Amino acid sequence: MILRRLLVLLAALAAPATAQPYQSSPERRIVAERDWGPWLGPFRARLVPSLMEDFGERYLYRDANRALGPPRAGERRVVFLGDSITDMWDLAAAFPGRPYVNRGVGSQVTAQMVLRFHQDVIALQPAAVVILAGINDLHGFIQRETPEQIQANYEAMADMANAHDIRIVFGSILPVHAYTDAARHVTAERPTEQLRALNAWLRRFCAERGYIYADYHRALVDSRGLLARELSADGIHPLAVGYARMAPIAAEAIDRALRRQRSNSRPHDMAFQNRETDDSRSVPRH
Repeated sequence: MILRRLLVLLAALAAPATAQPYQSSPERRIVAERDWGPWLGPFRARLVPSLMEDFGERYLYRDANRALGPPRAGERRVVFLGDSITDMWDLAAAFPGRPYVNRGVGSQVTAQMVLRFHQDVIALQPAAVVILAGINDLHGFIQRETPEQIQANYEAMADMANAHDIRIVFGSILPVHAYTDAARHVTAERPTEQLRALNAWLRRFCAERGYIYADYHRALVDSRGLLARELSADGIHPLAVGYARMAPIAAEAIDRALRRQRSNSRPHDMAFQNRETDDSRSVPRH
């Protein structure tokens, strides 16, 4: 009996070890959840299960897009794509009579906008798109990204628009402030120097590609380099007076984008055209 057990043990030791299944990727990291506070915490807890099913949140505008239908003959539709700053912008009041479509979603980051770009922009057949995004990427509430990743998302949206002959306007990220109790953590969580650096890259990107850059930042910033106190209560979202400053900048940028003829020029030719037509103009500082 002992000999039999010994033979079984020897056979087991001699048998080749079971090979582990092949896996190219490394193991996933484990991230400790931070305390998001009494308001953002419960909001995030409700939001995450939905994002696991549809990270781009394409369901939000699906029905509205079906109801909208294609542009009428001769209509030069413009889609405003963005986060809560766009979502809270009453385009009908700001641009009466214009065929402007709001596709802003609060709290979204640029990666989510890439996912819904086909549904919420391309499928609507606009003549132009106005993209205002990036402030939430800097915060990291939904997804924390490096500047290079944010830039890649800008580029992805621009490439999709180009492929469908949609003129492109990129809005600068708005400044922020921490002047009120509601805004006391805003500048710490969205560092001003990172915001400015991203805007500087976006301006160069627009010049190189021949896109229109709508410089909202310049019209809203105060002498300290922050969002002017009277323009926002929470340090992020403009009040009506803030949107009133943004509207003519957006209107001019859209008009310039729609006037620009489609060009098959190489990127450096487009950049030359942009310098010739765009850099001679500037928006007065308020």
